[in-house]
Amino acid sequence: MVYNFKVFKKCSPNGKITLYLGKRDFVDHITGIEPIDGVVLLDPDYIDDRKIFGQVVCSFRYGREEDEVMGLNFQKDLFLASEQLYPLPEKKEQNLSKLQERLLKKLGPNAFPFTFNLPPNAPASVTLQPAPEDQGEPCGVQYFIKIFAGESEVDRTHKRSTVTLGIRKIQYAPSKQGRQPCTVVRKDFMLSPGELELEVTLDKQLYHHGEKIAVNICIRNNSNKMVKKIKSMVQQGVDVVLFQNGQYRTSIASMETQEGCPIQPGSSLQKIMYLTPTLMSNKDRRGIALDGQLKRQDTNLASSTLLASPDQRDAFGIIVSYAVKVKLYLGALGGELTAELPLVLMHPKPNPKGKFIHADSQADVEMFRQDTIDQDPIPEKC
Repeated sequence: MVYNFKVFKKCSPNGKITLYLGKRDFVDHITGIEPIDGVVLLDPDYIDDRKIFGQVVCSFRYGREEDEVMGLNFQKDLFLASEQLYPLPEKKEQNLSKLQERLLKKLGPNAFPFTFNLPPNAPASVTLQPAPEDQGEPCGVQYFIKIFAGESEVDRTHKRSTVTLGIRKIQYAPSKQGRQPCTVVRKDFMLSPGELELEVTLDKQLYHHGEKIAVNICIRNNSNKMVKKIKSMVQQGVDVVLFQNGQYRTSIASMETQEGCPIQPGSSLQKIMYLTPTLMSNKDRRGIALDGQLKRQDTNLASSTLLASPDQRDAFGIIVSYAVKVKLYLGALGGELTAELPLVLMHPKPNPKGKFIHADSQADVEMFRQDTIDQDPIPEKC
């Protein structure tokens, strides 16, 4: 049996250190995060008297780069994993993946495997959308693997002997739906008999990006007020955990209607309103949370953040949530009646196609053809 893999490759500007990874998206399964396994290839003439270190860095930018003046810095880098890759401090047993075994066999004795494990509460890769006029790096959480030559793990690195490759920590939608969201709210009025009742139900709790959200609305008007307008919206909640007042909400899809209105006293109305939250309709809005972005990739609205428990909120994370909100407008004297339901918006888990491929011919055995290696931009000197 022969295995065929897609490999990401990047080398340092001086061409002496080359990093190989099998993927750049690492999935958080709530109970644990996929290990980051790869191989680093070293030039034997370069590493005679040098040490090579590997790190996983979580970079959290919480302010605009253009506002950094007088030595002020709005970025924090967290080193979530760090170890010496060469020479190995001590002989230790490593459970190699199939990718690592094939790479080591192909690259020879100057290739060294590594495996990094992220802590369970590591924040998800999220980017906050900048305004069109903003410049510099966007705010958000980014990950990258850093391989460098130095005297110690805290040594100041040199660009020529450093490789950095961006990766993402992501979550996929659960395989099972949760309980169907439903709520009923009522409002009574001072010096007026009866009450106004609003019942809101979603067709399901879990939605995939791009799906229509069906909002079922039932209004029973047992008061002496009139309902003049109905508005439903999907709101994205962003909680920047680092700040005490870092929570805000943004409407990313909305619909307003007067169809069936006014709803007179003693009347009722039942209707369905459809909403589809997309990035295309929010392209120029600052602060919208997006999924972490790798180079040359399109992105979309950020997925809901799933936590094993509320206590696992990392201080450097960004928590994203979604909710449907329905408002009934009763006029200047009557006020409003509002109902709200949380929902989950995520990507479905992809089919594991092409992971392991049986090969019957010798032509399939060769793994490192030009069309099977996806290279991140590599300097010309490599």
